[in-house]
Amino acid sequence: MRFGVPLGLLHPDAWKDVAIAADELGFESVWLPEHLVFTTDLSLAVYPGTDKPGISPATPLFDAPAYLCWLAGLTSRVMLGTAVHLYALRHPFVSARAFATLDRVSGGRAICGVGAGWYEGEWLAAGVDFATRGARLDEAIEVTRRLWSEPAVAHAGRFYDFPEVAFEPKPVQARLPILAGGESGAALRRAARLCDGWISMPHSLASIRGPLDRLAALRDGTASDGRPFSVTAHAYELTGPAEVPHWERLGVDRMIVRPWRRSREAVTALTAFAAEYGLRP
Repeated sequence: MRFGVPLGLLHPDAWKDVAIAADELGFESVWLPEHLVFTTDLSLAVYPGTDKPGISPATPLFDAPAYLCWLAGLTSRVMLGTAVHLYALRHPFVSARAFATLDRVSGGRAICGVGAGWYEGEWLAAGVDFATRGARLDEAIEVTRRLWSEPAVAHAGRFYDFPEVAFEPKPVQARLPILAGGESGAALRRAARLCDGWISMPHSLASIRGPLDRLAALRDGTASDGRPFSVTAHAYELTGPAEVPHWERLGVDRMIVRPWRRSREAVTALTAFAAEYGLRP
C-alpha cells in the first residue's frame, strides 16, 4: 500500500514542513486541491448534498502545479499530485504545460488528478460554460495525451480547435498519470475510459465498496489498452494497520490519510503514523 498526505487539509503555512517530513518518512505522495477563484456571491456555492456553501471567499488560493514545483525543489522522492485540478477551466495548452513542467523539475514525480468540479460560480466568473464542463474535460484529457506524446499535434474538436503545434519538452514519465476524481457516473466513466486511475471522495472501508463496484463494472466494459490503473482512496479514519489489507483486497492501491487533528500536530502525527504502519524512506 502507498500512503499519501492531503496538504489541502492543513494551513498553508504547514505545507512546506509537512511535505518535507512526508518525503523523509516514506510517504509515497503529497496532494494539493485547487480552485481558480471564489466569487463573493454564495448563491451558487452550495455544496452538493448539503444546504450550506462549500467555499469561503476569503480562503487563500494557490496555483497548485506551481506550488508543487516549489515543493519539488525541497524534496527528492515523494510524488506530487493534485486532488483535484480543474483542468477544463483552462485551455489544455495551459494545464498540459503546467504539469509537464512539474514533471520535468521534479524528475518525473508529477501526478495529474483532475475533476470536472461542482462550484458553478467559479466557471461563470471565468467565462466558461459550467454545463459542458465534463465533456470539455474529456476532450482536454485527449488533447493533453497527444501533446505529451506526439511530436506535432493539430486538433479540431467541439471545444478546442488549433493548427499543428509542437509541444516541448515532454514530461519525464513516459505516461504521466492522469487520475479522475469524482463519483458521479460521468466521473467513473471518465476514469475507466480515459484515465490511469481514480481518486475517491473521503470514505470508510464500508462506504467505498459501492463506487468501487461501479468502477469495476465500467472497466470490465472498457478497452484499457493494457495501461496500468490505480485506485486512490481518501481514508481519514483508519483504525490501524490491520485494516490496510482489507482496502488492498478491494483493489485500493493508495490511501490518502490524515492522522492529525490540528495543523501544528501534523509532522508529529505523520512521524507516529510512519512508525506504526512500517513506512520506510
